[in-house]
Amino acid sequence: MVSLIVAGEIGFWMVLAAALAARYLLRWRRVSAALLVALPLIDLLLLAATVQDLRHGTVADWTHGLAASYVGFSVGYGHYLVTRADGHFAHRFAGGPPPAKPPRYGSARAVHEWRIFARTLLSAVVTVALIAGMTALVGDAARTAALTRWYRTMAWVTGINLVIAASYTVFPKRPR
Repeated sequence: MVSLIVAGEIGFWMVLAAALAARYLLRWRRVSAALLVALPLIDLLLLAATVQDLRHGTVADWTHGLAASYVGFSVGYGHYLVTRADGHFAHRFAGGPPPAKPPRYGSARAVHEWRIFARTLLSAVVTVALIAGMTALVGDAARTAALTRWYRTMAWVTGINLVIAASYTVFPKRPR
């Protein structure tokens, strides 16, 4: 499973790089659009492989939860990452303006952190839903016990992100 997750991650970045190269270096807009549309297919393939592995009798371990978490992260942060990469690529290779940096101070920074929290929350909800779906699909609590530990992990990740966002609201960072 770890190999599939690593392959999915590498595939995501390779397809994204190919899409951006097609768009900005080769001026192939349709090819670029097709490659960008293919990005979610990588996640679907990873999810299908994970479900197939569980359906063939494998006892779930932390890697099955990691695969669900990877898909959840892609749902929550995928568009944001693609947009940021597009801005950097356009600036570096197509003479575009420098990409905007996240705000550093005040309420603008707090709003930015709350948006990050919203992405994290969406990622956690998708991960938990996928884990619940895989657990229900297998139907054997003994075989899926490792998956249910991911509920706590997602709660911790979301809680830490909540504390970070709240801290920028309660104690806004000010310029020196």
